[in-house]
Amino acid sequence: MKKDAVFIYSDELLAYRFSKHHPFNQQRLLLTLDLLKQINAISPEDIVAPRMATEEELLLNHQKPYIEAVKMASVGELPNHQAESYGLGTEDTPIFQDMHKASSRLVGGTLTAVDQVMQGKALHALHLGGGLHHGFSGKASGFCIYNDSAVAIKYLREKYNARVMYIDTDAHHGDGVQASFYDDDAVCTLSLHETGRYLFPGTGNVNEWGQDRGYGYSFNIPLDAFTEDDSFLNAYSTSIMEIAEYFKPDIILTQNGVDAHYHDPLTHLSTTMRTYRNIPKLAHKLAHQYCNGKWIAVGGGGYDIWRVVPRAWSFIWLEMTEHAEVSGPLPKEWIENWQEKAPVPLLKEWDDPDDMYDPIPRRLDIEEKNEQTVDRALYFVRQEQKRKP
Repeated sequence: MKKDAVFIYSDELLAYRFSKHHPFNQQRLLLTLDLLKQINAISPEDIVAPRMATEEELLLNHQKPYIEAVKMASVGELPNHQAESYGLGTEDTPIFQDMHKASSRLVGGTLTAVDQVMQGKALHALHLGGGLHHGFSGKASGFCIYNDSAVAIKYLREKYNARVMYIDTDAHHGDGVQASFYDDDAVCTLSLHETGRYLFPGTGNVNEWGQDRGYGYSFNIPLDAFTEDDSFLNAYSTSIMEIAEYFKPDIILTQNGVDAHYHDPLTHLSTTMRTYRNIPKLAHKLAHQYCNGKWIAVGGGGYDIWRVVPRAWSFIWLEMTEHAEVSGPLPKEWIENWQEKAPVPLLKEWDDPDDMYDPIPRRLDIEEKNEQTVDRALYFVRQEQKRKP
């Protein structure tokens, strides 16, 4: 019988680790999985191990010289001047041993999720190890070596001939995925992110609508710094519903970076767990409305791995398995198990306290500006809807 959802995981995913002090820390996968186990929301039968992506699959999105450079860097044989030209050995994306293998497994995890859904084994699949949306075809960027979502979308197009809607709610613009499909009218990309005026990678302007055949299939909603739940969710719900009706996808792929949270150390947005409860709810609804339930979710950013990521990512799995209404205290055993390892006091509730931060100045100005941005971003969608009889 087809499962509601599968959870792609093995401990081998933890090998994607730049250094002890680098902010991208896949220990957050363990924290999330343990939290789900503590509330009896997941069983061993729900977990599917990721496979390795083959080189042929990586070539769907990445250039061969770049893959060869990653292989050489993995064994310490790539000269420094060559490494820099490929975005490797930088402060953001340092070289680490066996990184080609670790990166290929992250990509393979997302491809495993694709096959589970497209071959009818599960309605939904969650691969929190993926979501590395900054990787380009020939260059590493922003903690991302290979771009698993871009490879997976190319794989979906080639193997399954599926029209794909990619939805990215990471606080950083999904630039690598956008670039891979900027001229493609069979892939629709939507990125909601903090404006590039203040945050890496500085792209994702509202007028980046695609080019050639892809013109009108790329959407960006750059949100003002200090955006809170109401404004974020309004932008998300309005854009995702109108774009889904406009594009009518065969499958939805969501990138679920959770670094728009107030506690995240690398961004300037001010959302709470209320946002992360609601993001998967609407994605789930639209997957059933347009795609017969086909929904693949990957991870992404999230750098407060103790207070934010486990709760926020758990909500995706709980939504996929129809257990989204969990609330109240977090499991005592989970807190006791991880508090001694955490550098900050762990929060004890599923939801954030109402007084988590002081009132944001210019709140109404921020909300009004975000509404104007949404209106501009959806110009093509609304023009197309007007032309329909």
